[in-house]
Amino acid sequence: MKYKLTNNTKEVNGITFYQIQALKDFGNVKKGDLGGWIQYEKNLSQEDTCWVYDDAKVYDDAKVYGNAWVSGIARVYGDARVYNNAEVSDNAEVSDNAEVSDNARVSDNAEVSDNARVSGRAWVSAIAKVYGDARVYGDAWVSGNAWISGDAWAKTPLHIHGPKHNLTNSKHGHVTIGCRTETIDWWLSEEAEKFAKENQYSYGDIQEYKEYILLIKKVGF
Repeated sequence: MKYKLTNNTKEVNGITFYQIQALKDFGNVKKGDLGGWIQYEKNLSQEDTCWVYDDAKVYDDAKVYGNAWVSGIARVYGDARVYNNAEVSDNAEVSDNAEVSDNARVSDNAEVSDNARVSGRAWVSAIAKVYGDARVYGDAWVSGNAWISGDAWAKTPLHIHGPKHNLTNSKHGHVTIGCRTETIDWWLSEEAEKFAKENQYSYGDIQEYKEYILLIKKVGF
């Protein structure tokens, strides 16, 4: 065993959390170090170098394993999985059946939920949300207040940044930006440029949208 549940407890929303303490050196953790908070021993593997730091919490049936870590005041719960070399930090949330794996990062106030998957070297940050059956992987970045939802995919080398770049149902040929949903071809048309100007999107914004949609079109989503 690499850690134990201490007698230090706290109750939050009816859940009793136990602070963990390292029983040996591993990774950058030293024997005797106090870690974050878990509800059950099953929430954090006794193998490898995974760890929960600071005031982070892992609970319900969620699991952290491999060399993953959770820090800050992040929360991992539901049936969520964080594993391999993944990191969840700051005030981020990973919940439901979501998975964060490989070298992926979820930070700031970002949320990953439902059946969403974040993997590879992908990064989800700021107040971005990834949910539904969405996938973010490769070297993709999702930040600002962007949303990736439905069954949409964001794939390397896609960099999506707010304000409010929302992608939904891309596999069905439609993209939502802001509150408007249109076909990919429409977003590449002159009418889309007119719409962007009328809604005070900058030229840089609409060009970024177009590059984004062209990439989706190119990879065949």
